[in-house]
Amino acid sequence: MPPQSPVPTQQFTATIEILGINPYVRVTAARAKALRAGWRKPMPVRVRINGKPEKAWPINMMPKGDGSFLLYLHALVRKASGTGVGDRVHVEVGFDAGYTAGPAPMPAWFRTALRREPKAGKAFQALPPSRKKELVRYLARLKSEEARERNLATALRVLSGEPGRFMARDWLDGK
Repeated sequence: MPPQSPVPTQQFTATIEILGINPYVRVTAARAKALRAGWRKPMPVRVRINGKPEKAWPINMMPKGDGSFLLYLHALVRKASGTGVGDRVHVEVGFDAGYTAGPAPMPAWFRTALRREPKAGKAFQALPPSRKKELVRYLARLKSEEARERNLATALRVLSGEPGRFMARDWLDGK
């Protein structure tokens, strides 16, 4: 069996900018084409900033419509690299050929809780697909029973309409 060819990686320097509340770096059309020619939808990639985190972080680059992409930088990537908005950084980004599309499966304990709390369940269903996916992935990664219980209580509270802070954002009226 011949050796597999390496996944193309783009390395470049960029300044972290912000759009709304989302820090990002722009990936030019030429760099995006080198990663995956003709790609027009969110592109699954793995990213490291200034060589961090140790294991490249999976994320989707978002298309701009002109061939370029915005590479939003997750808080864990920024924390690992010690960077923030306005910083000039070294970016390593490669296409994630192992990416499997679709949301993470909803934890059974969260599904059960949403059934018990109809107001929270209705608010969850009304969330945009990206927010539902973010919430489910966040909850699915929780390891300890204590963390699950604590986060479930907060999720149900904010989804039921109580104002609060959860998952690094302010929630109001279940959104």
